[in-house]
Amino acid sequence: MPTHPVPEAPGTTRLPAGIWALGFVSLLMDISSELIHSLLPVFMVTTLGVSVLAVGLIEGAAEATALIVKVFSGVLSDYWGRRKPLAVLGYGLGAISKPLFALASTSGMVLGARLMDRVGKGIRGAPRDALVADIAPPAMRGAAFGLRQALDTVGAFLGPLLAIGLMLLWANDIRAVFWVALIPGFLSVALLLFAVREPPRAAAGRAGNPIRRENLRRLGRAYWEVVAIGAVFTLARFSEAFLVLRAQQGGLALAWTPMVLIVMSAVYSLGAYPFGKLSDRASHRALLACGLLVLVAADLLLAAGNAGPWLWGGIALWGLHMAMTQGLLATMVAQTAPADLRGTAFGFFNLVSGVALLLASGMAGLLWEQWGAQATFIAGAVLAAIALAVLAARRT
Repeated sequence: MPTHPVPEAPGTTRLPAGIWALGFVSLLMDISSELIHSLLPVFMVTTLGVSVLAVGLIEGAAEATALIVKVFSGVLSDYWGRRKPLAVLGYGLGAISKPLFALASTSGMVLGARLMDRVGKGIRGAPRDALVADIAPPAMRGAAFGLRQALDTVGAFLGPLLAIGLMLLWANDIRAVFWVALIPGFLSVALLLFAVREPPRAAAGRAGNPIRRENLRRLGRAYWEVVAIGAVFTLARFSEAFLVLRAQQGGLALAWTPMVLIVMSAVYSLGAYPFGKLSDRASHRALLACGLLVLVAADLLLAAGNAGPWLWGGIALWGLHMAMTQGLLATMVAQTAPADLRGTAFGFFNLVSGVALLLASGMAGLLWEQWGAQATFIAGAVLAAIALAVLAARRT
């Protein structure tokens, strides 16, 4: 596993316009998604009467579906030699799923809407990440992934902020807020269609059947080590829905529950690009270790209290952990995979992470139901500490 970046080539000081466009595509879709997701846990628990365990299973199944679908879309983008059409399809599915949340009257309908939304995310994820790697200069991939993640997270900040305003304006009418999510969703698809141009290199660099044995052998040991590290990270970090439920448990009013994701996303957004640039120059292993330390601290604060400095400090540290690690892991996948197999590489990375996320969210919901919220966050801290120990035991 490489722990140091490739030296920056002369003359590569600006990120291409396509990276910025992809960032704003992500921003708009995240506004759409977070308008819904910032209210969905309390909607399920208070309006539909769903248990916290069921919330954990629904969230885990939905997110795992997205990550698993990335395998097939990533492989297809390599086989086809095209990234953008699959990205458009995925963003389009995400947009048209939004009205289903407003119409949902049972947990099964919510699950169906979540799965459709996450299938769209899965279809677009690996081709979009591979497209970022295709467009960005090699010496600036950390900055490119950091910028896309930062803009994505600005959307994750603005979505809950808009949700709070609309909840206060419309007297806690959650379903009406869900309808508004349709607008930025379709704007995201339009921007991708008209503002992002796929480079010829991506369209020309076909690998034949990417999952043939001889092609998979080209995904070497360094790549599979990154996959393993990503899985361990995901096991230690469950769905952010539990942060929202922790805040509500502490007495946060229904209209203000999106503030949880606003605080987390603000920290995430502010940190993603600087840490992405740092990853182009610093030790990847050291940054991953620091990210795990921050996650341990976040879990311990959230276990200690459900209001005041304990709650908000834990939420802020959770966002900082995401800023330090998520773009970095994507950069490491891009650096360890052949260019013509990047879609497949991102797909398998997310398949393994998807299984880990399903296990983590199911475990978190079960612990919450049986022993309370404190047990859930203590378990997260223990898993993050174990991951840190494994990382420290590896040779440099």
